[in-house]
Amino acid sequence: MPHRWICCLLLACLIPLDALAQARTPLVVEAALDRQVIAPLLEAFERAYPDIALHYHDRSTLEVDRRAREVRPAPDVVISSAMPWQLARVNEGLAQPLVSPAARRWPQWAKWRNEVFGFTFEPIVTVYRLDLVRHMIPPTTHADLHTILTTHQELLRGRVTTYSPGRSGVGYTLFQQDARYSPRFWDLVAAMGAAEVSLEDNTQAMLDGLTEGRYWVGYNLLGSYAMHWAQTHPEVIVQVPQDYALVMMRMAFVHRDAPHPMAAKAFVDFLLSVEGQRILAGSTPLFSVLPEVIGPYTAQRLRDQVGERLYPIPINASLLAFVDPLRRDAFMARWNREIRILEP
Repeated sequence: MPHRWICCLLLACLIPLDALAQARTPLVVEAALDRQVIAPLLEAFERAYPDIALHYHDRSTLEVDRRAREVRPAPDVVISSAMPWQLARVNEGLAQPLVSPAARRWPQWAKWRNEVFGFTFEPIVTVYRLDLVRHMIPPTTHADLHTILTTHQELLRGRVTTYSPGRSGVGYTLFQQDARYSPRFWDLVAAMGAAEVSLEDNTQAMLDGLTEGRYWVGYNLLGSYAMHWAQTHPEVIVQVPQDYALVMMRMAFVHRDAPHPMAAKAFVDFLLSVEGQRILAGSTPLFSVLPEVIGPYTAQRLRDQVGERLYPIPINASLLAFVDPLRRDAFMARWNREIRILEP
């Protein structure tokens, strides 16, 4: 072995491992997306970019939004399912554009000014526990849910769960969309209130309660988490509503003040790449967006199953109205009045 290689090996042995890690470019991703669900994609990114040290933080939608606005140094990449908040931050100038072939060919309906991108296509679902089936026909539509809440109110009292719109950005967004599409939405809210619904901050808390038997039915859960959970928890059944099904997208942007912009752009570009989308479609229940991607979890396959009753939340200026303080106050005032459970 040449002398210089022996010297290099000896030197490498003397360099602490943490020093070698520090030589890699750090990348901080603040995300409202469970690491366990997106793990296959993160692992593929780390294999593709071994020179980037990924620091992925899974937090609530409201905490991710706060960090994007307030924390310095800023995160490199911001990912959230709270679509109005994401668009509002981009509209305020907190994002920088991504100029790449993947970004340019990304579907227009799933991006905004090449600055923020919806990279998943996740249905919003109803989840019920098998106990429910022994007492009533499980709900397949929003109208069915209203019916069982009114006809089996005592049996379901305290056994129903949904998001807290006051503590969850995605929950608030989903209810706003329900109010837009369903003329009987407020009747459903009143029926949940009469059944003493339990309001949770996230889908995982609802799934935990369903598995433990505290809840028998959950409304407006994120389909990606619910489908992932149901794979190992046969006691819960996931139902995509058959009258209409909302679809939300995780939205990602490179922060304007990203300390490591090149690594950040590489990460978002990977989310939009054919390889990244294939991983979403084949190894996660997050549902890919690209039409050419094939797999069990794709937007096209979901459209084939649900058809015209699939209502994606659009990435356009209409989202900005949802974060208007006056509109939010009016919505929360009626929510509190109908559900009779005080929300912040």
